[in-house]
Amino acid sequence: MNSTIKMVDILLVEDNPGDADLAREALISSKIHNNLHVVNDGEKAMAFLRKTGEYASAPRPDLILLDLNLPRKDGREVLAEIKQDDNLKRIPVVILTSSKADEDVIKSYNLHANCYITKPLDFFQFTKVVQSIENFWLSIVVLPNGK
Repeated sequence: MNSTIKMVDILLVEDNPGDADLAREALISSKIHNNLHVVNDGEKAMAFLRKTGEYASAPRPDLILLDLNLPRKDGREVLAEIKQDDNLKRIPVVILTSSKADEDVIKSYNLHANCYITKPLDFFQFTKVVQSIENFWLSIVVLPNGK
């Protein structure tokens, strides 16, 4: 048995504490060993990613789960900044939001989101979606080593 288990770092950018708790619960029961980092607004997300202020020792996430409707700096602005930054643009960004608006879907893909998922309202389905995201992006897909 391999004694070195690779931990993956996931950054969840979510201002709804209930949704953040649901994601945390879904990831706890996952087979993939992960460290979930949660920030609740777009400015904190960029500080985390750029390792500034209180996030100076933050790890580089392997995956970002990003809500669109955030305080201080919305998810569209965060996505644009991530994808324009040569040091961050290869981190997969999964939009996980309640918006089903066509303009949000189109704008997110135009800003180079890796995928767009509408949050299910049901607890079981929400858990299933979060686990599927993690399984796909961290078990199946080959990602560049950005660390």
